[in-house]
Amino acid sequence: MPGPYRQALAEIGNALDGVDEGGFSAFVHELATARRIALYGVGREGLAIKGLAMRLFHLGLDAHVVGDMTTPALGPGDLLVASAGPGGFETVDALMRVSRGAGARVALVTAVPDGSAARLADTLLVIPAQTMANDIGGASVLPMGSLYEGAAFVLFEMVVLALQADLSVAAEAMRARHTNLE
Repeated sequence: MPGPYRQALAEIGNALDGVDEGGFSAFVHELATARRIALYGVGREGLAIKGLAMRLFHLGLDAHVVGDMTTPALGPGDLLVASAGPGGFETVDALMRVSRGAGARVALVTAVPDGSAARLADTLLVIPAQTMANDIGGASVLPMGSLYEGAAFVLFEMVVLALQADLSVAAEAMRARHTNLE
């Protein structure tokens, strides 16, 4: 394959190697015990979050993407999962405040554990990777925030595998929840 794909894969692997196991376990626990889950991310982070929402639905969890017309109100027992790779976005921070004010818990995925969004989170899942906020002169071969976004997508699949095992969900049950409207 042409291009620096081996370096890109190595960078994603290094970012995933840097994920704290305690943070990962806490994140999985929050998802497994939530009554209802709403997920939000901006831009390409939002695409990774939508992929996670889809898999949570396949696992049989009550998962919704913020902004969809069918996303219910959050309250006690519910969880907002937000991604803010660079540490915070006005929309993410605002949604976190609204969720907390309604009594929901908040789990944040980020590369910046001391950012504005982290101060609003109950649980942090930190991906130590370059984002758009620190890409100028960055060490990654990938442009802008692609390292964080690619690592997030793969990490979310690892979260799904952990949940599948913890919740004893068979692959057949997940497949049965997949849409037939494609």
